[in-house]
Amino acid sequence: MNELQAILEGFESSQKSGEMTFLATVVKTQGSTYRRPGAKMLMTDTGLIIGTISAGCLENDVFEYTKQRMSDGKPIVVTYDSTASEDILWGFGLGCNGIVQVLIERLETESRLNAIVFTQECFHQKHLGIIATVFAFEGGVDMKLGSRLLLYPNGKILTDIKDPNLIKSLSADTQAALANQKSSVKNYQLPLGSAEVFIEVIQPPTPLVIFGAGYDAVPVAQFAQALGWEVTVVDCRANEATKVRFSPPCNVILSNRDILHKQVLITDRTVAVVMTHNYLDDLEILKIILPSPARYIGILGPKHRTERLLQDLSTEKIVTTSEQLNRLYSPIGIDIGADTPEEIAIAIIAEIQAVLTNRKSNFLKNRNQPIHQNYQSNLNLLLAT
Repeated sequence: MNELQAILEGFESSQKSGEMTFLATVVKTQGSTYRRPGAKMLMTDTGLIIGTISAGCLENDVFEYTKQRMSDGKPIVVTYDSTASEDILWGFGLGCNGIVQVLIERLETESRLNAIVFTQECFHQKHLGIIATVFAFEGGVDMKLGSRLLLYPNGKILTDIKDPNLIKSLSADTQAALANQKSSVKNYQLPLGSAEVFIEVIQPPTPLVIFGAGYDAVPVAQFAQALGWEVTVVDCRANEATKVRFSPPCNVILSNRDILHKQVLITDRTVAVVMTHNYLDDLEILKIILPSPARYIGILGPKHRTERLLQDLSTEKIVTTSEQLNRLYSPIGIDIGADTPEEIAIAIIAEIQAVLTNRKSNFLKNRNQPIHQNYQSNLNLLLAT
């Protein structure tokens, strides 16, 4: 379970117990900060805190703000500036040389624009979603802090934003975010003023299919679950003991190579790891997943073994394309000198994460660019008036 999933569970639990809940979301950052826009923290009126928005420096202060300033239920934005050198001595001791803006809002259970309820829906339905939230505005615009627009993958829009110009531009920009799956912060110049909006992409859990149920697959499943991924283990030996080795929330499919194609669903969001240690099983599995839209396919074993598998596929008149080979990773994992099952699992999960985020796995000490996506490059978008 990852942080966001813990927040969703915490919200659901708080609703059952009748607690009042609040959500703190990092909506904008400048300079170097520990968390980026989208980081969340759930708070209840009983003192429960789930999630982090910093390295532990801001959480207590945000909670105090919530207790003191949220009695009327109106959203507020709190800004933390650690760019001054005095901050290390007299401030929060961040030492990051950055600015963090945090939106705090009370979660209204019945509101159709509740960000947590919308995120829960995206997770349960396993689809993307976009949340566009106004966190600052100036001038005479008819706007409320915390107003938002929700976009569903079918194009359905829900919003309480009244300005037609902003709705028009947000409709286009949220559609673009749905396509490129990148969050952003945008500043819109409107006829009567301006508005700053955080456009957040809600990603449901990454579906990981592990073909193989040996003991070396166990840490792969465990590390993936720690990241909040949805793990399915496929055992071509159909061994009942596998259900014990991989307990819920792992989904276990007992199969064999002849019926495998009828039991496993591969989508364009799926990442697949092949580690059956059975050559003929791997051959049949590749017949299924290579033509599939899986975004990552990793095969355990030496390179010459995979080359032989591909050659055997070619002998059967199954031709692999360059696009398929670009999604194929073998030997699987990044080079960290892994030897034990746990070390190999770390190498595998790290490689998949790098592919998902379109990053080159390398030492950060050698990186000259910012570690995180530069949201500020998306600012200063002008609307035609």
